Amino acid sequence: MPPTILALHNELVQGHTTSVALTEAALARIDDAGGEGPRAFTKVYRDQALASARASDLLRAAGLARSPLDGLPISIKDLFDVAGETTLAGSRVLEGAAPAREHALIVQRLINAGAVVVGRTNMSEFAFSGVGLNPHYGTPSSPWDRATGRIPGGSSSGAGVSVADGMAVAAIGTDTGGSVRIPSAFCALAGFKPTAARIPTRGALPLSWTLDSIGPLAASVQCCAILDAVLAAEPYQALAAPPVKGLRLASVSDIALQGADDHVAGTYRETLRTLQRQGAQVDEIDLPEFRQLPHINRLGGLTGAESWAWHRGLLADRADAYDPRVSTRIARGKNMSAADYIDVQRARPHWIAGVENRLRGYDALLMPTVPVTAPPIADLLASDDTYFAANGLILRNPTYINFLDGCALSIPCHAPGSAPVGLMIAGCAHHDRRILETGLALEAALAAGRA
Repeated sequence: MPPTILALHNELVQGHTTSVALTEAALARIDDAGGEGPRAFTKVYRDQALASARASDLLRAAGLARSPLDGLPISIKDLFDVAGETTLAGSRVLEGAAPAREHALIVQRLINAGAVVVGRTNMSEFAFSGVGLNPHYGTPSSPWDRATGRIPGGSSSGAGVSVADGMAVAAIGTDTGGSVRIPSAFCALAGFKPTAARIPTRGALPLSWTLDSIGPLAASVQCCAILDAVLAAEPYQALAAPPVKGLRLASVSDIALQGADDHVAGTYRETLRTLQRQGAQVDEIDLPEFRQLPHINRLGGLTGAESWAWHRGLLADRADAYDPRVSTRIARGKNMSAADYIDVQRARPHWIAGVENRLRGYDALLMPTVPVTAPPIADLLASDDTYFAANGLILRNPTYINFLDGCALSIPCHAPGSAPVGLMIAGCAHHDRRILETGLALEAALAAGRA
């Protein structure tokens, strides 16, 4: 498990390490010829990062610390604007486009907090895949079973690998249908998708204006809470975990485990038993709304319509420069009428109200983040059918929470040494702190259960 933000912050405060030392170590891992750095990053800010680290050390020596992030190496996804650079979003299509005039708002907030931005991380082109393959910049492999080479999850693929491999202490990604939680699950990290409206998306290249969320990938729930506070420009307040005994948790194993492999299904069921042994009430509930969502989105949904609106001019001019597996999905939106789009928008509030009513009285909704372990990269490269089947299955569970306009954590729940499995801990809109605090309690309970 990577070190936590608070552990490294304390090391810095006590003088046991320096920001320069941490940054040099992160950059060395990025540069390692035998590592995943060349595929995990699309750009490295070596000189700027070291200058920021030196400034952090000087300020700390003067008794000035801007936040718990001050001096820590952080990576950012390749769809956030950096002043003076063209934002490529994991693509070649935008090469030659005008550079950004200013930093994305969340990038500026990280800098203001003293974070050392070490580079931009690779991603599924234009964030439109839960798998993480990228034909333009290569695909980093997840940390488990490197001999085989398994997908890192997407779309924030490089983000997850950057943290898992010590190339950054934490990463900032985006989540439109699971793109923070999926790589967190495959890379054995904690990842948090906040209520979308909490984190401004100004300066982030959009996939779906309605569904896009910005969130962290890191070593622990507490790390995610620290990063979330910075991104939201809120004061950080330490989480207070409630007692596990007495928590009311809902599970939707029926639909969430459809198509699951034996390892994920067995791990999830054992996770529920562990929480019950520690006193949590876990109820299996029915959410018929989840079964309705494929029909609501059958023509492409909000993502199809909104991505087509953004890309239609580029596709008319440069379709051959796109990953065809991405352009094919974007093009679904071409056939959606204004009425089709309005139908989805009108259905959504009623769908949300139905789910919220069924979750009333529960502290969180549980399900596997992803119902399968990370498949081999080679298998998905070799077959479009295999790719699209895997992509749909991998995105399914997280997508429910985006359509809900909810918030959700993914935390590791697998036994040490086995393939990573993520436990999703989800709630309704603006229940972010409750989900983070419940997640902190469940994280500790699972650690105790494995001890």
